[in-house]
Amino acid sequence: MSIALSHITLITTDLDRMQNLLETILEARCIYASGQNTFSLSEERFFKVGDTWVAIMQGDALSHRSYNHIAFFVEDGALDACRQRVEALDLDLHPPRPRVKGEGRSVYFYSHDNHLIELHSGTLNERLARYAQTQGQADDRL
Repeated sequence: MSIALSHITLITTDLDRMQNLLETILEARCIYASGQNTFSLSEERFFKVGDTWVAIMQGDALSHRSYNHIAFFVEDGALDACRQRVEALDLDLHPPRPRVKGEGRSVYFYSHDNHLIELHSGTLNERLARYAQTQGQADDRL
C-alpha cells in the first residue's frame, strides 16, 4: 500500500543545466551528486524541493512534448516572480488551460529535455471546493 510520493526522477541530457533550472526556479537544494559513482543507471543528483525529493539522472531527452506534467505548489504572491525566472532562463512557456475562477493560477514551462513543469498556486481542497461550488452554475472560466 502506498502512503506518499517517494520521489520524482527526471532524465536530462545536461545535469548542470537541469540543476540550474531546479535551483533558479524552484529554489531546490542539491543534497547529493553521484559524480562518477553510478549506483543507479547513470550519474545522478538529488534535490529537495520543499519536502519533495527530486532526482535528475543523465540520459536521453524525451522525444516529444505532451501534457504529462509535474506540478509544484507555489504561493500565489510568488508566482509572477517564478514566471520571470522561467523567462530569464529562456524556457518555453506552455499556455495555461482554461480555469474555473478561484482554483489557483499556474505557470507551465518545458525543460530543455521536454518535461512539462507546472507551478501552481492552488491546493486540492481549494480546487474541489471550487468545482463543487461551480457545478450547475453558469460557466465562469477565465
